[in-house]
Amino acid sequence: MNVFGYIGRKVLNFLTEFGQISTVFYQVIRYLPQIGKDWRLVVEQMRIVGAESLPLVILIGSFTGAIAALQATDLFTKFNLIAIARPFIGGSIATAVFSELTPVLTALVIAGRVGGAIAAQIGTMAVSEQIDALEMMAIDKNRYLSMPRVVAALTMMPILAVFSNIVALAGAFFLTNLMFGFSAEVFFDSVTRFFSVYEIGLSLSKSMVFGGVTAIIGCHVGMRTIGGAEGVGNSTVRAFTLSASSILILDALFGYIA
Repeated sequence: MNVFGYIGRKVLNFLTEFGQISTVFYQVIRYLPQIGKDWRLVVEQMRIVGAESLPLVILIGSFTGAIAALQATDLFTKFNLIAIARPFIGGSIATAVFSELTPVLTALVIAGRVGGAIAAQIGTMAVSEQIDALEMMAIDKNRYLSMPRVVAALTMMPILAVFSNIVALAGAFFLTNLMFGFSAEVFFDSVTRFFSVYEIGLSLSKSMVFGGVTAIIGCHVGMRTIGGAEGVGNSTVRAFTLSASSILILDALFGYIA
């Protein structure tokens, strides 16, 4: 009976938290028509999510492409099929990079950098009673804090994914060129021949959903922070944990549906 009670409590806690996160999402949608009044807040968050994250995203993207190329070429080399697979290497790497690797890895990087920062910022406001002060001034916390961050993440994540895709392809080409003598003509001809606009659309869609989920979870966790500085630290870790788990679960759902 204790086992069933434990499972029941966990299920109820999950449903409660899911409902709270859904409420934050609803409040963000509710205040979207007022985005024109709060455009300065949105632009500031876009700078944080986009411009300040771009160097890290480019670094991760370039090594993602290089690693994908290394794994693909090593696999074909292992079975002595590299000569036969040369016309298909670029296309296969581009498919893996666009549809799976860069959206997920970029989202995980943003979850660690931005999602944790959102939880820490709002959590600090919560424990220092700044959110209570906003409510005393009749300023809705979801309009002032949540909406700009969620809109910024939804807007900037696809842009970051585009940069990540570009540098990932460049990294894949440089590695295949150095190790196997692939020319730019052979590599990028394979990419263009097997390129699908659907893959780009899937990459951008995934990035937008992952970014929105990360921001919503960061806001939700931050607003429910208690316990002073220790609580802020715990909220930062919890925001990243929930965001990363949600990203992987959603990616699996995308793979099943798409």
